[in-house]
Amino acid sequence: MAQQHLDPTDPTAGALTGDALAGYLRAQATEFLRALRLHRETGGGASNGTEESVDAARALRRSARRISASLHTFRPLLEPDWSEAIRPELAWLSGTLALEHAYVARLDRLLLALHRLSGAPVLPTQLPTPDVRGAGAGGGTAGVTVGARPDGSRTSGHPTPGHNDAATGERATTAAGSRAGAAAGSRVAGAAHVPRGAVPGSTGSPASPAPAPDRGNLTVGAAKAGALLDRQLTLARTRAHSSALQALGSSRFHAVADSIAVLASEVPLTTAAATTDLRPLAAAAEERLTDAVAALPLVTAGHPYNAEALIHGLSPDPAPHPQDAPWHQVRLLLRLHRYAREVLHGDTDPVDVRLLAAGQSLNRHRDASEAAAAAAQAARTPRIAPATAYALGVLHADQRHEVEAARFAFQQCWQRQTVGTP
Repeated sequence: MAQQHLDPTDPTAGALTGDALAGYLRAQATEFLRALRLHRETGGGASNGTEESVDAARALRRSARRISASLHTFRPLLEPDWSEAIRPELAWLSGTLALEHAYVARLDRLLLALHRLSGAPVLPTQLPTPDVRGAGAGGGTAGVTVGARPDGSRTSGHPTPGHNDAATGERATTAAGSRAGAAAGSRVAGAAHVPRGAVPGSTGSPASPAPAPDRGNLTVGAAKAGALLDRQLTLARTRAHSSALQALGSSRFHAVADSIAVLASEVPLTTAAATTDLRPLAAAAEERLTDAVAALPLVTAGHPYNAEALIHGLSPDPAPHPQDAPWHQVRLLLRLHRYAREVLHGDTDPVDVRLLAAGQSLNRHRDASEAAAAAAQAARTPRIAPATAYALGVLHADQRHEVEAARFAFQQCWQRQTVGTP
């Protein structure tokens, strides 16, 4: 595919040497230090960080990624010992800070997908669990008045508005002591409204028809699947938050911050950097991206449905999906290419619509792939109910279809060669 390159022999193009690289690195180092100061001032170390601290952590990752990418693309112009020592540290910092946000986004994605697939009126983790306290407390009792008594009989009523099962700490697993009660609570949650005094499972209001058998089974499993995913990913997020706090307080991070502080004032360039053109190095990054895209199965991705991608499925092998690795590599190479363009053109670089759409498609591909892996991991949990496993299997297949949709979108946008400002 033809690409437009600047002609190095054009005298009007201007010289792009190591001085331009040094200015870009100093600017990114300054942004890193500014974000670090803001992160500390907004209480980023607290367990409940404010929105400002979240934005500061995102700015830290942004600057660290750009510095690391520039050191990789233009490494012949930098002192090798310093460059090879700081690049892995920046990758470690960026990856550590990104984990917590990744788990939060993954959980939101999976719960929204469960909500969409099950057709429940509320999110799966918000489905009310049976209340064994009985219905005699009247309207002042929070929770649900439909549940299971210790003798196995069921009471009837309707959910109290505003009830949130995720806030009680007693999710679907606490109600698992009574299979009948859990099924009754899920059926009531799947209906739009159950009149007071009506028996769950009856026809109820004509405006609220009973769900189809397959959708009803999915709704029953979606509640427990959502609770299982919430528990697993919330625990992973808590651990990632603790790891981020430990990283930001470690001597390793302080060494990285000291190196960035030095970089903000002095960039360790080689002696030949003052006369070396940056454009051939940036063109090499673009060629690596083009070669990686050429190796992708774009013909297969050109079809809206790729059944071969589901063969891996819910196999006992917990390894990543074998088809995903080349696409993840293209995503990283695309990022390197974008950052190299920033070094060459700075703020005057026109927005390449094709690169922007391709990056969004690859980000969507990465998110769906990791969400499908999380669903598959949850489905491997021992001794889960068949309805829960069924809901997780449907969720896994849905996310793999999202992966294929993202590949199809990338294949479509990569053929475009329009470059302009949206």
